[in-house]
Amino acid sequence: MKRGRFISIEGIEGVGKSSNIEVLVKHIEKAGYKVLTTREPGGTPLAEDIRDLLMNRGDEPIPAIAELLLMYAARSLNVNNVILPALEAGSWVVCDRFTDSSRAYQGAGRGLPMASIDQLAHWVHGDTWPDLTILLDAPVEVGMERARNRGKPDRIEREKHEFFVRVRECYLKLAAAEPGRFAVIDTTRALSEVNAEVLALADLQMKEYSH
Repeated sequence: MKRGRFISIEGIEGVGKSSNIEVLVKHIEKAGYKVLTTREPGGTPLAEDIRDLLMNRGDEPIPAIAELLLMYAARSLNVNNVILPALEAGSWVVCDRFTDSSRAYQGAGRGLPMASIDQLAHWVHGDTWPDLTILLDAPVEVGMERARNRGKPDRIEREKHEFFVRVRECYLKLAAAEPGRFAVIDTTRALSEVNAEVLALADLQMKEYSH
C-alpha cells in the first residue's frame, strides 16, 4: 500500500483555515483519493478533552511549559492513533495545525526555547512531517478582526496583539527557512483567489504522488 500524503494548514486566527480545508478536502476526494481530516490540539476523543482543557477550561493559569506539554500530549495521540494509521493505509491526511503551531505559539508567542520544542517534536513524531504545509497569511489586524466576528474567543484568542505579531513573524520565518515544504498564501485577497491557489497546490501534490 502506497503511503498517503500529509498536508498541514497553518496560520494565525482569522486567516480562513476551516473554509480552505473544506475546499481542499473536497478537491482531493473528487480526484479519487481518500482523505482524513484532523486538527490540533484534538483529533481523537482524549486529545479533544485536552483541547478543551487548553482552550476553554476555567480560570486557573496555565504556565507556558504546561501548555506546550499538553499540546504535545494531544499531538502524540493524534499522530499515533489517527495520522500514521491513515497514511499507512494509503489515505491522505489534512491536519488543521501541526508542530509548526507549537513553534509559533509556544515558541515565539510564549517565549519557550525552540530547541526544546523541536526535541519534543522528535520524541513525539520523529520524521513524520507534512509533505506540504500551507501557511495562510494575513496581517494580525485583519485576522483578529475576522476572528472577533466568529463569536466568543477562546483562551488563546484572548491574547494581546503583540503575541500574535510574534506568532505571525515566526510562521513567516519558518516558511522562509523551509521553502520546499511551505507554501505561503496571502489571504487578504478574495476568497475565490485564495481557494484557487490552495487547489493549485493540491494539484501539484497529486501530480507528484501519481508519478
